[in-house]
Amino acid sequence: MSLASASFGLPTTGDYARDWALVDVETSGLMPRRDRVLSVAVVTIGPDGEQTGEFSTLLDPGCDPGPVEVHGLTVERLRGAPTFDQVAGRIGAMLQDRVLVAHNAQFDYDFLAYEFARARMWLPVSQRLCTLALNRQVDPPTDDMKLGTLAAHYGVPQQRAHDALDDTRVLAGILRASLREAARLDLPLPLVSCPPRAESQFTPKPPKTPCAYRNPGRMAPGGPLLQGMKIAITGETAHARAELVGRAVAAGLNMMTSVSRHTSVLVTNEPASRSAKARRAAAEGVPVIDEHTFLRLLADVRPGTVHEATTASAVIAPVEEPAVAAAQAAEPESTTAPAPNVPVLPPSSPGATVPAPRQPGDSADTLAAGTSAMPLTNRRVLVLGGAHADAAAARTRVVELGGSAAVNLSASVTDVVLLAAGEKDRRMSRITALELPLHDADWLTSPTATDPASAAVRPKEPHVMPRGGVIDLPIPNGRPAPEWYVTASWAPQADCEIDVVAFILDEDEQVTFDEDFIFYGAPESPAGTVRLLTGGPAEQTIALDLASLPPATRKVVVAAAIDGATTFGTVGAIQIGAAPGNSGSPLTRATLDAATTERTMLLAEIYRRGPVWRLRAVGQGYDHGLDALARGYGVDIAG
Repeated sequence: MSLASASFGLPTTGDYARDWALVDVETSGLMPRRDRVLSVAVVTIGPDGEQTGEFSTLLDPGCDPGPVEVHGLTVERLRGAPTFDQVAGRIGAMLQDRVLVAHNAQFDYDFLAYEFARARMWLPVSQRLCTLALNRQVDPPTDDMKLGTLAAHYGVPQQRAHDALDDTRVLAGILRASLREAARLDLPLPLVSCPPRAESQFTPKPPKTPCAYRNPGRMAPGGPLLQGMKIAITGETAHARAELVGRAVAAGLNMMTSVSRHTSVLVTNEPASRSAKARRAAAEGVPVIDEHTFLRLLADVRPGTVHEATTASAVIAPVEEPAVAAAQAAEPESTTAPAPNVPVLPPSSPGATVPAPRQPGDSADTLAAGTSAMPLTNRRVLVLGGAHADAAAARTRVVELGGSAAVNLSASVTDVVLLAAGEKDRRMSRITALELPLHDADWLTSPTATDPASAAVRPKEPHVMPRGGVIDLPIPNGRPAPEWYVTASWAPQADCEIDVVAFILDEDEQVTFDEDFIFYGAPESPAGTVRLLTGGPAEQTIALDLASLPPATRKVVVAAAIDGATTFGTVGAIQIGAAPGNSGSPLTRATLDAATTERTMLLAEIYRRGPVWRLRAVGQGYDHGLDALARGYGVDIAG
């Protein structure tokens, strides 16, 4: 080990020892496809932790600098600074052959990707590491994961917040400390592959305006068209496709790019066409008309039913404790949440995962009353070994006793329960070195918990929800959170990939248009209100700007799907957590692990209930794939 590596105490082998390029950008807004970079800083460090380079500059964005009160970069300060294309070459040279590191790395990566695309250059990054995602795995005892909070926890001095260069220097200290903690816990780093992306992917696209009318269903034989009908077009047309779409939208119709069972009519001049849309229309029994008939009916589109708007609450008291945010008892909705018209399998059917029913008299989620007296309150328990059903039952018992069931080893784990063959788990050597208390299955019958010796316990632990549990999303400090982040995580998988997706639904449990399906191929809704963020191979997040969702939006469903034949029974438990803001500590957590043969699973619903938004931990699984789940919500992902 070199003197430098000794001074920083960094591991010198494996994923921990790499060349790193730490990046921070200050921007004119939050949407990379629209906003611009105002300043950028890059600090490079070697595998031994020693700094090897540094560069920072202000940039002339050619636009309004945005929230000056946040970054302090006025038009006057930016005047005369270089444009991004003038420094892109130097930045690219520092990023080349290094892992890009940032706090909320996808944000910085996406902004750089758009800026490099505008400069007609490739972003030379093949991997990135998010220190936010890394610390979610480490789970230090901090109230949140903000850069300043982690800097204070790790003893890294911070001088000027929101200064790109100072933030990057602080990030270097946080990275070094986080790598030491990850090595102590023997955690795999959440490295994200960044394959080259086509320049066209970074071309700004105007947001699509949601249709103002509810879908009235199929067109009756002979017409007429009603406002809100979902219309798809396939094949060659005599009139320009853009003209047809424009006229239809102006008439109040909802133009779709695929066909599903919710499609009202398909327009085609080739009824015998074998296009994907035509095949789907035939399979679903969707009416088909030609272009001439469509134009005739466009002349007399009948009035539709406007989406019901919900009124936001004018004043909601600040919420200090999650317990105060509990949904009230009188909630008629079911705790299960199947996709529309996808049958819910009975509990005895193979592949069914049905949440336990709420008991009479229970609130939508039992939060405060009596939980402080439970024996595992503030304990985080990792279950190792055992058959799938036994491990799931053990984690359920942990929650019943007031504890939190861990998915991976972290600094917050207080106890380990060993089931059959649990001692053979690869993490046992590290657990033994950390001197964590070990228990057998009988301990969960009547546990006795001592003060944790080595685990990091934070002052306010996240509230633990069972499957089917519901919680109101509070307004921190009396003001709406800019965004809520729902993060799903699982044990790293060697032979399969898990994709987290989201569906933005109206009052009819349908997507308003195809772009309301958020997935890896389309990771952002047109208005940027719902986004998919990848923090690593075992963690993905859905970010929701609830205050900016259209009034017609009633629900956002977060789901997960496995690509291939692997099932969630093999993957094991999936943990979800909800946090206000990307660096907030989780308000609530739930562990969903009753799956067996399912390949898709509904993880959570975020839905309107009167003036407030609620989150429900679902845990409803299906044996079919993502394509069938999407069709249930009105999207044909194969079309």
